[in-house]
Amino acid sequence: MCLAVGLSKQPSALLTASSLVPRTLFYEKGREFHLAFGVFIIMSKRKNPATSGNLNHDICDFLSELANYEKNVNRNIHKYNAYRKAASAIASHSTRLTSGEEARKLDGVGQKISDKINEFLSTGKLQKLEKIHSDDTSTAVTLLTRVSGIGPAKAKELVNDGIRSIEDLESHKEKLNHHQLIGLKYFNDFEVKIPRSEIEEIEAVLVKKISDLDSDYIVTICGSYRRGKSESGDIDALITHPSFTSDVKAKTKSHLLKDVTKCLEECGLICDTLSHGDVKFMGACRLSEKHPVRRLDIRLTPQDQYWCSILYFTGSDMFNKEMRTHALQKGYTLNEYSLRPLGSTGVPGEPVFLASEKDIFEYIDYPYKGPDERSV
Repeated sequence: MCLAVGLSKQPSALLTASSLVPRTLFYEKGREFHLAFGVFIIMSKRKNPATSGNLNHDICDFLSELANYEKNVNRNIHKYNAYRKAASAIASHSTRLTSGEEARKLDGVGQKISDKINEFLSTGKLQKLEKIHSDDTSTAVTLLTRVSGIGPAKAKELVNDGIRSIEDLESHKEKLNHHQLIGLKYFNDFEVKIPRSEIEEIEAVLVKKISDLDSDYIVTICGSYRRGKSESGDIDALITHPSFTSDVKAKTKSHLLKDVTKCLEECGLICDTLSHGDVKFMGACRLSEKHPVRRLDIRLTPQDQYWCSILYFTGSDMFNKEMRTHALQKGYTLNEYSLRPLGSTGVPGEPVFLASEKDIFEYIDYPYKGPDERSV
C-alpha cells in the first residue's frame, strides 16, 4: 500500500511554489497515483525486467564485486562507475552472452571489461578476483565497509590497527562513533535483504501514522523499491508538507521531521537513531520482534522541490547521472533540488516550475521512463 497525493494548481497567471496545494489522499496497494493539474500519473511498482530472469547474473556478479573493490579499497570512482555501467548493460541483455566480443557491442562495455568476460567465460574464474580474494587487507577492508557508517578510509584505519573482522570490532568498540556502533549492533540484520512484501507493510505503517499526525504530509518510498525491485537493502522514505517550501526559514520547519520521527518511535516502528537533523533522519526500524531490524532513512524535502527529489532518490545513481548529463546538453542543470535553465554565461536561472515528475523529462527532451525502467 502506498500514499498518493494530488497536487493542483491554484488559479493564477504566475506559477510559484505556493501554487502547489494538497488535494485528495487515497491509497491502492501496489500502485501510486499523483493528480497533477487534473492529470493522473500512474507509477506502477512492477518487477524490473532488467533484474528478473537475468541470464548473465554470474558476469554481473563479478563486475559488481570489482566495482565495490575499486570504490572501497582503491577509492577509484571512475573504475567503479565503469564496472557498474557495464554490469547494468549486461543485466538488461536478453540473451546469454557467449563471448567478450558479443558483450563489447553493448553500451558501457569497453575492451578491458570485454577481455575479463572472455577470461571468465573460458575459465570460470577471474585472475584479478582470485588475487583480491587472497589479499587479506583487501578482504578485511571490504568486510568492514559493510558495517553501516564505516567508509573506506575508516576501514583502512581499523585494518592498520589490527582490526580485520566483525569479532575484532566487537572487542574494540571504543574506536567507533555512534553511527558505527549502531551499524555493528545490527550488522547481521542489515546484511539481510528486505523482501518487497515487508517494505509494503512498513510503508503502510508509515502512511497511516504520518497521515494520522497530519493528513497534509506526502510520503513516498523511493530507491529500488519504487523502481520495482523484489528486494532492497534499505528503506528510503521521502516526505514533504505544504508548509515547507524552499523559501521558508529553517526555524519554521525544523519541527516537521521531528514530529514524524517522534510519532514513529512512539508506535514502535523506529527502534534506533543513527543521526537526526532538521531535514534528514537516519535510523533503524522493525515491524515486530519477529522481524529483522531494517535501515530506514527519512528525508524532508520542500514541496516546490518534490518532483526533482522524487526523481533523484528513486535512482538509480547511473540513471541520474545520465539524466544530468543530458540536461546539460539541452541547456539545463538538474539536481535533487531543481531544474534550472543555463544562461549564455553558464549561470543557472530560476528553477523551472514542475507539475509532475514527467515534466522534467519533457523539459530536457528525454524519453520518459517509468520508475521500473530506471535501474541502469
